Amino acid sequence: MSPFKLVASDIDGTLIRTDGTLSKRTIEVLDALPVPFVVVTGRPVRWLRQLFDQMKAPVPAVCANGAVVYDADTDEILRADPLSVDLLLDVSAKLREAVPDVALAVEVEDGRAFWYEEAWPVRWENDNHPHVRVLSTPEELTSAPAVKLLARSAAHQPDEFLELVSRTLGGVAETTHSSSTALVEISAAGVTKAAGLAWLCENEGIKAEEVVAFGDMPNDIPLLAWAGRGVAMGNAHPAVKEVADEVGLTNDEDGVAQYLRDLYDL
Repeated sequence: MSPFKLVASDIDGTLIRTDGTLSKRTIEVLDALPVPFVVVTGRPVRWLRQLFDQMKAPVPAVCANGAVVYDADTDEILRADPLSVDLLLDVSAKLREAVPDVALAVEVEDGRAFWYEEAWPVRWENDNHPHVRVLSTPEELTSAPAVKLLARSAAHQPDEFLELVSRTLGGVAETTHSSSTALVEISAAGVTKAAGLAWLCENEGIKAEEVVAFGDMPNDIPLLAWAGRGVAMGNAHPAVKEVADEVGLTNDEDGVAQYLRDLYDL
């Protein structure tokens, strides 16, 4: 029998295919799992429905890179660890000074709402969504605690920009990225996917060595390093493959489903 009592997986680039779909094979494998399954994602709560609508039933979720633990069955936030207003003020001031073209946005209300500056490149069609709004003044960005601060720059490459932001903030907050563009995701110090899942597992009496986890981007590194077995996707960022215990198939090859099928003899 497998020693792993819980399966944790990132969503984008990992569990779902590049076109955003959950394959039939993956759905079948997840439904047949003999242990709990948890998604651990950079996505906010409001972006989980796109995945859950494809599944037979929703599952627990660690969102916003560990800042939010969410019970989809009850639509309840079990835990939230946001950046405080004071920290947002400090971090945003440092970023504006170090990166002249920086554009900022925040996930607020535990990830149920998104506020962005005018310079932010909007990537969705419905700009009038009630929980998504452009800020009228820079001061609004730091007017409420945020589970995630996002920073963009058109003048940098993704890894280069992460290094710059990390150096600028000097450890006062967590920095990571999961995008192919120069987008850095910033959380309160100590907030990572690993920390969020560790909290959930502790409540369920599950140890780190009893968890198998899947991921593909740098924001998954703490998760894969913490879990008893960390599996990088075949399409993963080189830094993720370096820390993983194993490298599986790509997300478009249903790498998670294939690995779990073999692991649990499904």
